[in-house]
Amino acid sequence: MQPIAISCGEPAGIGPEIAVAAWAACRGEFPMVWLGDPSHLPGGTPWQAVPTAADAATATDFPVLARDFGAPRVAGQPNAAHAQGVIDAIADGVSLVQSGACSALCTAPIHKEALIDGAGFAYPGHTEYLAALAGRDSVVMMLACDMLRVVPATIHIPLADVPDQLSAATLTDTILITHAALIRDFGIAKPRLAVAGLNPHAGEGGKMGREEIELITPTLDALRAEGLDITGPLSADTMFHAGARAHYDAAICMYHDQALIPIKTLDFSGGVNVTLGLPFVRTSPDHGTAFDIAGTGQADATSMVAALRMAAQMATARAT
Repeated sequence: MQPIAISCGEPAGIGPEIAVAAWAACRGEFPMVWLGDPSHLPGGTPWQAVPTAADAATATDFPVLARDFGAPRVAGQPNAAHAQGVIDAIADGVSLVQSGACSALCTAPIHKEALIDGAGFAYPGHTEYLAALAGRDSVVMMLACDMLRVVPATIHIPLADVPDQLSAATLTDTILITHAALIRDFGIAKPRLAVAGLNPHAGEGGKMGREEIELITPTLDALRAEGLDITGPLSADTMFHAGARAHYDAAICMYHDQALIPIKTLDFSGGVNVTLGLPFVRTSPDHGTAFDIAGTGQADATSMVAALRMAAQMATARAT
């Protein structure tokens, strides 16, 4: 396997710390290489500069494709001077996976305010930037752990805007991209999808809302007619207990919290953010920069370890 590229993310956050810890945990399983400024690594980190990503496979210390971000790291205090370096590390990681030099991209958390202030970053977040770099109009966010995979059909918008943002086209795209990714990236030959309703009790036959009747059910019926194994719309409050989870491979939800509350309840530390619909594998830990604990030694690398292992599994599935 080619190395997994790890983009540094926000230097002032816990990204450098969890990258080093995750490398130590996973180094015997697959190669990886970090893109960032080595002066930002935790003090005492044994690291080595590698001339190419391929050299990471034989590195004895933490392998770094080194860049100079032009300013030191102060834990917990983001510096706008780092912004362009952070953005370039992401773009370079994409170039490495697109060229085949790396097998997947794992991104450490970014701080969008610093990127906007320092480099005029024009994207809401990682996902949209990666889609632009890849030339893709439609991508999907999945949160995954060993017990559950969830996909929100709408993401970072106010709850009041969700009904207007839902459409047959967007719901169809979300489901088809998820279905294809389960086959290609997770090795599930015949994916089973469960789809939540928008309203309590999935609308209760129209008594608690008509989106299920007028939008969700017709969309699901059309996809079932194409051969997809889909159940729903289901009442979201009955979808996530162990017995229900045994009957599907991924749950499609209508809005952010409907998807993220169950997975973060089941596995708060081990969830992984996966971008579906890209021409390459991208994963990320399911947490932010954690400025409040950066540099204190309290950072938990569990989600980064899970993200790297999932990236390796997905890359292997794509290669077979």
